[in-house]
Amino acid sequence: MKKVDATVQRETLYILSWVLVLSVLLQAVFLVLRQWDITVLLGNALSGAAAVLNFFFMGLTVQKALEKDEKDAKTAMKLSQTYRMLFLIVVAAVGATFLNLWAAVIPLFFPRIAISLRPLFDKKAE
Repeated sequence: MKKVDATVQRETLYILSWVLVLSVLLQAVFLVLRQWDITVLLGNALSGAAAVLNFFFMGLTVQKALEKDEKDAKTAMKLSQTYRMLFLIVVAAVGATFLNLWAAVIPLFFPRIAISLRPLFDKKAE
C-alpha cells in the first residue's frame, strides 16, 4: 500500500480539528437547552468520526485517481462516492435509531462548514 500523501494528511487534520471544535459547540448547545444525555455524546462521536473518515477516504481516492487515466479515474471517483454515501446513510440511520437524531445527523455537515470557513483562515489567500 502506498503512503498517504502529505496533503491528504494535512487536510484531514484540518477537517478533524474543525469537527472537534464544532462537536464541542454542539455538546454545549445541548447542555444549555438541558437536552444533553449520553446518546447526544455517542451520536456526535459516531457521526463526527464518520464525517472525518468520509473526508479521508475521499482524499485517498483522489490520490489514487491521479495515478490513473481519465476514464478509470472517473469510474473510481464515482464508485468511491457511492460507497461513501452509503456509509454515511448507514451511520445516520444507526445514529437516528439508537442515539439522538440531531446529534447523529448534524456532525455529518461539519466538514462542509469547515471547508466553507477555510478561506477565512487560509494564509495563502492574502
